[in-house]
Amino acid sequence: MGDLMMLNEESCCDTQEKNGNYSGELQDKLIKRMNRIEGQVKGIKNMIIKKAYCDDILHQISASQAALDSVSRVLLESHINTCVIDRLKQDDTEIVKEFLTTISKITK
Repeated sequence: MGDLMMLNEESCCDTQEKNGNYSGELQDKLIKRMNRIEGQVKGIKNMIIKKAYCDDILHQISASQAALDSVSRVLLESHINTCVIDRLKQDDTEIVKEFLTTISKITK
């Protein structure tokens, strides 16, 4: 939760071009997390190649999924606190539909 609070003020989106406009700090944090997840996934692949115990593989898969969920939460909170709020302040109500679609996709 501490990481989430630190990122509240960082803008993640450029609404003019629909591109991510991450601050260097936010981008660095997300890339570091994704690099760790990539390492976890490669480790799972190696466990399968080496025919590791199924239960151990399942635990590693669960840890990787939790790490991806963490990246999603960080990015989502940044998006809410910057892009969504900014667009609502500009009376851009389309953001509500877009945001609800996003929430629906990530909570499946």
